[in-house]
This record gives sequence, C-alpha cells and structure tokens, in this order.
Amino acid sequence: MKTAILTGASRGIGLAIVKRLILMGYKVYGIARSFENTEYSNNNFIPINCDILNTNELQRIIKQIESEETEINLLVNNAGVGFFGPHEQLKINDIQTMIRTNLEAPLILCKLLLRALKKSNGTIISISSVTAKKISTHGCSYASSKAGLSHFSASLFEEVRKYGVKVTVIHPDITSSNFYDKLDFTYDSESDTVLMEEQTADAVEYILGCSENMVVNDITLRPQKNRIRRKPPAGD
Repeated sequence: MKTAILTGASRGIGLAIVKRLILMGYKVYGIARSFENTEYSNNNFIPINCDILNTNELQRIIKQIESEETEINLLVNNAGVGFFGPHEQLKINDIQTMIRTNLEAPLILCKLLLRALKKSNGTIISISSVTAKKISTHGCSYASSKAGLSHFSASLFEEVRKYGVKVTVIHPDITSSNFYDKLDFTYDSESDTVLMEEQTADAVEYILGCSENMVVNDITLRPQKNRIRRKPPAGD
C-alpha cells in the first residue's frame, strides 16, 4: 500500500482528494488544524491535528510518520488561505498568514520529505490557484503567494527529476467549497460557472495514473463561464 501525506485534509478540496486517494488504495496521513467537523472516517485515513505554521510541531509529525512507514510515496500541499481587498487595507497579520500557509509551509514540507520521496520515486502535488497565472486585482498578496508556490514547483522539478521524483502543480479556478465562507464574494449557483471539489481530485487521480516516463507538471482547471457573485453587506 502506498502512503500519502496531505495538508488541509479536514474539508473542501483536501477532503475530496483524501477520499479519492483512499479509493485508489493509498494510506493517507491527513494534516489539519482540526477535524472536529469532519464527517469522514476510514481505516486508511489517519487524521493528525497540527497547525502547519507551527514548524517545530510539523517537523515532529513528519519524523513520526517516517518512523512508522517504510516508504512515503506522495505529498499533497493543499492547505491554503486567502484574504482579499485593496492591498493597503489588508492586515499585516493576514499577509503573513497567506505567505506562511500558501508558500512557506509547502517549501518546508518538501524539504523535510524529499529524501524519502527520492527513495520511493515519489510524487509532489501542490494545489495552487488560477490567480497565480493572471493579474489579480484586490488579490495581490494571495496571487503572489500562489505564484510563488507554482514557480517553486516548476523549479523543484528541474532539481529532482533526475532522482525520479515527479512534481506537479494544479491551478483550480473558482470552486464550490468552504474557501469563500468568510469572503465578500462567492461562486455563482449555475453549474457551468464553478468547479466541484471532486474535479481537482479527478486531476490528482489523472496525474498519479500517468505512465512512469511522463510527468504532468502543470494542470489548469477552469469552469466554462467566468462569473462570481458579490455577497450582500452583513445585515442586509
């Protein structure tokens, strides 16, 4: 049985990927701050409570997993956070949280797991965003953090491809998920204007099903139509 480590595993796209990996025969160590509201269990799903911004705790957990498993085959950097608005109005703490969650934590996890992934000819999949590829008004910091993750992934592949490690970054567009719960905009209700969480899981399954001599470095997922919906002001 292959072993995967996935961040942001408690809900949304992350949980959809967890479920897909389980169906594909993986044992999945899922990392998230809390699984209190996660209504999913499986003998091959090991939920681990950890804030990935706590680097010391993250290192301890990775060491523990490596001590229990003979092989690590897959790392999925999925955890992400976004704050939006005119850049001058963003809180400094929110900017730091985006950079640390969306960029710093994946870099650290790759550093910690590369030796194991080289041994297993493993795979790294990072969930970026379509905003990494375009100008993002009122999303400068978020887009920059995701663009950094995308560029890191492309550069890392060139560094580790000779060791048999595959590196892919997925760029989903607006997706029906909890990501927008606390934002002032959300996805439209029409099905052709929004992606489903499972469609990113489809992309993960496709990547992992490719032949050994081929690497899909970059996948961009877009709905057929481009439409978002502004939420009414609180109290309206």
